[in-house]
Amino acid sequence: MAKEKSRLVIASTTSIQNSGLFHILIPAYEKTAKYGLKVEIIAVGTGKAIRIAKKGEADMLFAHDPFREEKFVAEGYGINRRPVMHNDFVIVGPEKDPVHMKKIKTAIEAFEEIADKGIPFVSRGDDSGTNIKEMDIWDDAGINPKGKGWYFESGTRMGDTLLLASQKKAYTLTDMGTFLNYESKIHLKILFDKEDRILKNFYSVIAVNPDRFAKVRYQEAMDFIAFVTSISGQRLIAKYRKHGVNLFYPDAIPSVMA
Repeated sequence: MAKEKSRLVIASTTSIQNSGLFHILIPAYEKTAKYGLKVEIIAVGTGKAIRIAKKGEADMLFAHDPFREEKFVAEGYGINRRPVMHNDFVIVGPEKDPVHMKKIKTAIEAFEEIADKGIPFVSRGDDSGTNIKEMDIWDDAGINPKGKGWYFESGTRMGDTLLLASQKKAYTLTDMGTFLNYESKIHLKILFDKEDRILKNFYSVIAVNPDRFAKVRYQEAMDFIAFVTSISGQRLIAKYRKHGVNLFYPDAIPSVMA
């Protein structure tokens, strides 16, 4: 009798799925996995992904919200958190750029200008890692945009948020990978991609704690974590490009970029 295929459920941020990286990583991993293991991705905002994992409904997390990831581990829901990769958030908007982003030095200043001029801004508003980062920037700027006539919330994933921002000729904060995947469908340009620490976007993997949820597939989660942080996994990440642009930079073994 054939052995039943094992399954690994990953609760993940949508940006990895939207960027297309999972289409490279998962088939490569499944070829090396034992017993014909099959990977299932639940691609949602990071906040929802964490809530799913807290119920034991996923075997591991692949997220980009360091504060909430650390809290997830500290509360005993996850173990073996490992850095995988990073990229940068960028601010995109209409080509005419009424805020004149080229003259602006920091993301905080960019948000201040958007607010001062009342230029439309579309937020994901979905408790995702991108949404949390956006709210951190507003907070650092000393601005509460909610309820303002120029501020809109899509309440959905990044791709749909980009489409709405395009319709409204608005600015939004996005990861580079999703933007490049949607660039041909929208009328937005990257207007702020300057080096700014606040725009760094770090991704980590975390196994759900088997002591908390006996049914989670801990070994399968750890096997995937070992793969994605290995030389071969990190090389796949380093080589993944769209339109000649690296979408992610490996953190587990940064030297593979050399």
